Order: sequence, then C-alpha cells, then structure tokens
Amino acid sequence: MKKLGIIALALFIQHISAQVNRFVYQVTMKPDAENKSEVKTENAYLDISPEKSVFYSENRIKRDSIMQKAFQGGGGRGSINRDQMENLRTSINYSVEKDKTNQKIFFKDRIGRDMYSYEEDRPLSWTISSETTKIGEYKVQKAETDFAGRKWTAWFTTDLPYQDGPYKFGGLPGLVVKVEDEKGDYSFDLMKNYKIAEFPELNQFGNTIKVKRADFVKQQQKYKSDPAAFMNQGGGQGSFSTTIRTGGRSGAGGRNQNPADMRKRMEERVKEEVKKSSNPIELQ
Repeated sequence: MKKLGIIALALFIQHISAQVNRFVYQVTMKPDAENKSEVKTENAYLDISPEKSVFYSENRIKRDSIMQKAFQGGGGRGSINRDQMENLRTSINYSVEKDKTNQKIFFKDRIGRDMYSYEEDRPLSWTISSETTKIGEYKVQKAETDFAGRKWTAWFTTDLPYQDGPYKFGGLPGLVVKVEDEKGDYSFDLMKNYKIAEFPELNQFGNTIKVKRADFVKQQQKYKSDPAAFMNQGGGQGSFSTTIRTGGRSGAGGRNQNPADMRKRMEERVKEEVKKSSNPIELQ
C-alpha cells in the first residue's frame, strides 16, 4: 500500500511538471500606416513548457475549435455560425515557436492560401538597464533592443522562472512582462497566467512551405503588390478560381453567383486587407 502511494505521488509530480504554463498578453496594434488612430487590440497566448514555447492568437484557437467541432459533427462549413467567426477575426495570423533545447525560433504565417515557415536568423541583442519599476504584482527591469526596423523597450521580471516573452522576444534573464516599440505602434502587455494540460493543436489549413526568411519576405512582397496575381500564378497551391469553385455555396454563398463577380469581390477584399496592413510589426 505504501509503495502504491509513492508511485501515485511520483505520477502526480510528473503530471504537474509536464503541465504547460499559459501567459495571456494583450496585444495593441496600429497596422494601418495611413490611419494610426485605428487601434486594434486582442489577446494572444504564450504557452511555455521546459522544451518549447508557442505564441499565437487567442481568437485563432477559438476559431479552430469552432471549425473542428463543426466538421466532427458532420455539418462541415455550412454549420458554422458566420457571425460568430466574424467576431473572432484576428490580426495575429502568425505563430512563433521557440525550441528551447536548440535555442531556435520558428515563425509561421499565411501568405495567400498557404502557410510559410522559416527559422529566425537574427539574434536579439539586448542592452539591460539598471532601471527598475513595478508592473502589476511584478518587479521589472528595463531592457532595450533594435529589431527588424524598430527600437523596442522591454520590462522583464525574475519573479517568474522563465526566460521568454511574446512574439520573437526572449533571451533576457526573466519573463517579458511588457514590450513596446518607441513609436507606440505595437505593444505586448502581460495580463494573467495559468496552467493548461498540454499545448493545443493549431490547425494548418493548406500546405506548409518551409523557406529561408529572405524568401518569405520576397513572397510576402509579391503577395502585397498583387495578391490576385500571386495566387493565380502558383504563389501558393490555392487560387482565386479554385476558391470560387470550392468555397461557395448556392444562394447567398455562391455557386449560383457569377464567378467573375465573386472573383472581383474577393480580389477587392484581399487588396483592402493588404492596404490595412501597411504598418507591419517588422519594417525590415
């Protein structure tokens, strides 16, 4: 009986240590260079285990969950509440995974119909200040870095046993509680944290194409300059014509609609989205 108790305790300790710690950040963004008064705010998760961490949108995982339930229930896309999905639209379409064992950062983002993945090749170089303050319940210390065309100020804490942060930020002797660029275009603020059982699985609709970062930037620029041409010239496996053939439904959704009209509306929508993303988090 005593041996069983020891085994149970060992399993309990193993379970606790295997849990993932979730840190919820409020992300504030001004993605439209021509309209800085339009501020977007949403939450993102930084899930941390001893082996890795993943940063991604809260809305994304909620949308994934709705779609998964719809398909598991046999209803497919037709059973999805479009208003509910619209309310969960995200400006954080990317995810960032940090491999703690090999000290590598992997970035994933969608361009057109496909997901692209690259390994970050620019190490962060921090200047740590002696300046300290308090944010919420944490004592924090100031650090600064220049990264991807922006100057960033971070406040990190050693009150928590993690050397990590939102987005690609990390490498400080503590957890980043707040980080903001000097223009105030982007900021990440820690709101709360709790434990979860395991990392959720992020749906990767479409192909995942592994590229070098420089190639990702080239593909992204091609897409931004002419999204319709990019998708129709094979810059991704899907195309506008494929989307029109497979994505619509009869009636308001579309098989009975004129494909040329649908294509035009889709092109206009994508161009408008690109225009409203003219102030990206990375400028270089």
